[in-house]
Amino acid sequence: MDIKEFLDRSAGKWFAQRTQYHLSEGKAENSKSEINIEMLSADCQEVVSICQQNQIEPRVTLGGQKISWDNSVDWGKTKQKGTTIIVFLPDGELLNAGKLLSTADKTQQQLIEGSYILAADEALTLVTKNSKTYSEERLWFASPNLRLRTTLIKNSDGFSATAFYSEIRRVG
Repeated sequence: MDIKEFLDRSAGKWFAQRTQYHLSEGKAENSKSEINIEMLSADCQEVVSICQQNQIEPRVTLGGQKISWDNSVDWGKTKQKGTTIIVFLPDGELLNAGKLLSTADKTQQQLIEGSYILAADEALTLVTKNSKTYSEERLWFASPNLRLRTTLIKNSDGFSATAFYSEIRRVG
């Protein structure tokens, strides 16, 4: 599988269950969410806008994904909703590895830079980092309608959180 096929297979509506461990606090929390992943072409306005902010020609991208979520978390916690856009920029002829640009906030003005690589085992790894946080996310398909994901977040004090997600595609 190549990166284009992986991204296309990810498009759709998903039901996700997450278990997140806050390592520094010794706490765990669970949540369920509805996730919608929409493929964006290189000439889509959202992709063009991100490219313009970074002086990148949109036609050299693989396009992007618009990811929206609506979480219901453990009792007593506030509901979380949001949207992010990820644009994939291949490393020259190497489509399965490259740079990514992601919107980070609700206004979608702050950008986070990172990298991606689709390995031989068909798992996609996304890495983003800034001066305060390192984040690594690994995604793979157990079957066409079951996607698994792990995340690892490290701050300046060390590892702070890890999570496991199982995502089931909504069909019908």
